Amino acid sequence: MTENPSVSSVLHHTANIQFRYGLKDCGLLPEDSALLVTPRGPAHPRLHGGMFHWLRAAVLYLYGILLNSIQQCPNNSPLTTLEVHGKESLEPYLGQWHFIAGAAPTKVELATFDPVDNIVFNMATGSTPVQLQLRATIRTKNGLCVPRKWTYHLTEGSANLTTEGRPDMKTEFFSSSCPGGIMLKETGQGYQRFLFYNRSPQPPEKCVQEFQSLTSCLNSRAFLLTPRNQEACELSVQ
Repeated sequence: MTENPSVSSVLHHTANIQFRYGLKDCGLLPEDSALLVTPRGPAHPRLHGGMFHWLRAAVLYLYGILLNSIQQCPNNSPLTTLEVHGKESLEPYLGQWHFIAGAAPTKVELATFDPVDNIVFNMATGSTPVQLQLRATIRTKNGLCVPRKWTYHLTEGSANLTTEGRPDMKTEFFSSSCPGGIMLKETGQGYQRFLFYNRSPQPPEKCVQEFQSLTSCLNSRAFLLTPRNQEACELSVQ
């Protein structure tokens, strides 16, 4: 037994049929076009028959898009922030992480990761209770190893981190439904992006799909997945 088509599929199919029928009625398609159409009802007394069908098709198409967006995206905010309450609250997130994927409103905001094959990070507490040290090694697609380091400043009771030397940049931590996963949101002057990290360099494909679906609902439909084809560079934690 086959499954009944979803409401959105029926709407899209109906819209497509009516749209084509309207084009034919308006003389934009030849009479002998091989089209599957529904039987034509009486024309609206104030509208040309083809224009009426075209308008109805447009309404059905837009309604289908709206229905799809409602079905795919939750009504409530799907993000759970990780608030900082001293160093103890950070302990589960210290140690090594692998950068898996990023999402942003536009591809421009992800362009900095285009040359990247893989990135390994190490997160550690800093010299003071309000500091967090982040070190990384970037393996570029042409095989180079590029070291990086940042110092984050914590705000008690908040999920927001500020970056030393970058007063315009704000970083927020969010939990992930993926085992061993975490999400960051970076906001700076003229850009915003979500970043997905995992303890494993090869997390389950489902984790990546969930991240992409979630960020798409947050108006970040540009997506980047790191290749991770090469061996990771050695990471110094000193």
